[in-house]
Amino acid sequence: MKYKKLTQEQIIISLDRLTRFKNTKEKYLRVFFDIITSNLIEPKFKKSELENLPIQDIKFFTEEIFNNSLQEKSSNNKINTKLIEYENSIFNNDEETQILLDNSINYKGALGFIDEESVINLKWLKSLETDKDLVISRREHCLKFPVEKVILAEGLTEEILLPAYAKFLGHDFYQAGVQIIPAGGKNQVVKMYYKLSQELKIPIFLLLDKDAEENIRQITPRLRSIDSIHLVSCGEFEDLLPQTLIIKAFNNYYKNFSAITSADFDKTISHVKNLEEIYKAKGLHEFKKADFAKLIRENIKESSDVSEEIAAIITEIDTSKNKVLDTKICS
Repeated sequence: MKYKKLTQEQIIISLDRLTRFKNTKEKYLRVFFDIITSNLIEPKFKKSELENLPIQDIKFFTEEIFNNSLQEKSSNNKINTKLIEYENSIFNNDEETQILLDNSINYKGALGFIDEESVINLKWLKSLETDKDLVISRREHCLKFPVEKVILAEGLTEEILLPAYAKFLGHDFYQAGVQIIPAGGKNQVVKMYYKLSQELKIPIFLLLDKDAEENIRQITPRLRSIDSIHLVSCGEFEDLLPQTLIIKAFNNYYKNFSAITSADFDKTISHVKNLEEIYKAKGLHEFKKADFAKLIRENIKESSDVSEEIAAIITEIDTSKNKVLDTKICS
């Protein structure tokens, strides 16, 4: 066999992708295929040909290329063993996946490429070299891994703001091992829940806007006993944000150009629609939910910035199981 060594960048990318919170088999095959197609010279395989190779062969080629690309040859199986235990504690993995997991990749030899600026999952990978309990290490260093619960939400606003609100209220998601997944709409939440509920062993908390009642009817018959749903009481998640906070965030950011007051808001329409109209009327750039959510995040400073329902959602994420919740809090 002939191959070219992985570059430092390829090694870091491979480690990053192998330790993300994604389906075990999908991420391992993606990384192994990328290493083989990019670096194996002889024998040469197309991706379509790799898909028909025995799993053992795929693993062998990957181990040879990865390990021989490292200067540090000394290794032990401590990290490999912890990764197997972790992936199997989170995902329902089949026999082929067990073969992929039971590999001799020299993680220890690659740890030198991980520094303080690395993404959180790589910092977590480095922590596996120690004998410290994984949960204790996560809590002490806010590593987010091992993941213990998933929040499945409709969009990026929830992904951006829920961790900020949780931390403000004393529930740090990184310490608690909470992973947020934005599905990209209520219909996608249903599809993603069907998939994740088959793959995952850990609880899923679904957060849906008020107009998703039909989607909940689709999900409920398949809702696992460890999962729960919160249906926003009024409109969409953005409507749970206090108007005073929205005004504060807007005025702090645009203080040199513009300002708004409560008089700029029409109570008969949603916060998002109001902001779209405000941005248009004041000649600002296009209103984007995710960008504005980041402004909101920077301005969560006091108890009045947290609505009653947002506080209830954070508590439910921490405690609720097997419930469909429609909190009647509409202000």
